[in-house]
Amino acid sequence: MTVLVSGATSQIGRFLLPRLVAAGLPVRALSRHAQPAQPGVEWQVGDMRALPVPAQTLQAIVSFAPLDAWGDWLATQDVAPAAKIIVTSSMSVLTKQGSAQPDEQALVALLQRGERNLATQAERLGMQWTILRPTLVYGAGVDRSLTPIVARARRTRVFPIPMAHGLRQPVHADDIAQAVLAAVQGDAAAGQTLQIGGGERLDYQQMFQRVHASIGTATLPLYLPGMALRLLAATVPRARGPVSRLEQDLVADNTALTALLGVRPRPFAPTAETWRPR
Repeated sequence: MTVLVSGATSQIGRFLLPRLVAAGLPVRALSRHAQPAQPGVEWQVGDMRALPVPAQTLQAIVSFAPLDAWGDWLATQDVAPAAKIIVTSSMSVLTKQGSAQPDEQALVALLQRGERNLATQAERLGMQWTILRPTLVYGAGVDRSLTPIVARARRTRVFPIPMAHGLRQPVHADDIAQAVLAAVQGDAAAGQTLQIGGGERLDYQQMFQRVHASIGTATLPLYLPGMALRLLAATVPRARGPVSRLEQDLVADNTALTALLGVRPRPFAPTAETWRPR
């Protein structure tokens, strides 16, 4: 039975498709734009919000696309289009709950509604559902958090390192792909919302120091003390939320993930290849 993947060109999708093919599972990958041929993958061009009902029941729907869109699509169905659905949300639903930034409050509300609606609609249709909440995702060279910082440092030859000590737990996209595959192949995580973070917790400064060491280009480290960070927050409104969390611990508990899916995410050990698009 076929697995439909939405968000197949995302950083997690780039690792999941080869894993699904290697597992012998037929893959239909949804994309808004035409994609190069890939062995074992049938590409379908279209918008997930206008996705036609599959002619045959799918083994699973996997989505790295917005949660609310899939919940809304399922709400239009009278018969389950798949046996199960596995989606990613974000640990931001927990870590940004106390944010004073209106845009971050809106994000939390959107994630909360999306998670609830997806679970409700899946249960109405008799589908198994699993929601994964990753921490900071990296590994495919297309993330919007660490990779842009690396790219800018390669251009300017200066790498800023905030002197902050809140714990972080970056998770490799391939480890999330492993968790998704395990959820597709088994039922242990049905009806579960699971946190997934990397295999190592390190403070913010340590994380940036490791990124700096992995760049592969000579760059000058520029350490930013607390005073400089507070000045940044005062002068750049969009920096206030991120700066306010620098001393907070933004981590995940992988206990349930490992117990149910057998996945043990890797430590944070980036190399120059980590920041090149996969």
